[in-house]
Amino acid sequence: MARSAKAHWTRMPLAILSLLGAPTIVLACSRDTKTTENQGSPFRPTASILELMDAEVDPAADFLWAAVASISTRAGIEDREPHTAEEWAEVRRKAITLSEATNLLLLPGRRVATGYFPSHGPGELDSTEVQRRIDANHAAFEALAHVLQEASQQALAAIDAKNPADLMQAGGTIDAACEGCHVVFWYPDQSSLLPR
Repeated sequence: MARSAKAHWTRMPLAILSLLGAPTIVLACSRDTKTTENQGSPFRPTASILELMDAEVDPAADFLWAAVASISTRAGIEDREPHTAEEWAEVRRKAITLSEATNLLLLPGRRVATGYFPSHGPGELDSTEVQRRIDANHAAFEALAHVLQEASQQALAAIDAKNPADLMQAGGTIDAACEGCHVVFWYPDQSSLLPR
């Protein structure tokens, strides 16, 4: 009969336990001392802002926007909205995801990208410039993230009330919050996007 893990560890000689702990000490001592952004913080962000946008913020916002809509078809206007408890629960999960993702965006040490990315078109900035703008005015970045969180909380209130009209209105507020941040940090030079 196999011994329990607890019995195994309590009977292991102290010398072996101390050797097992040695790699941890060596790794802790050999940590790159150049990265001081997270010293004293229990958080260890691994994803970039762009990765969080792609994995959590955009899919959650897209789901909320698609949850309520008026669609013109050949048969007439089709109003799309959640009907069942399960549908409302799924929309609620997306609103919570969006709300909490704003906290993740603000973790100390979170970078815009894991590597350099160039501008994707006229009026857009490359990753170096976006990072420079966020670093220079992090208070504004935080404020804009909080605006998005408040908008997602409006969506959550509409969902809890099962009010499609209020959810649609909250969706517009979410869109404005997203665009407000993008205009400040990602593509501030809107004049180059205007037709000449």
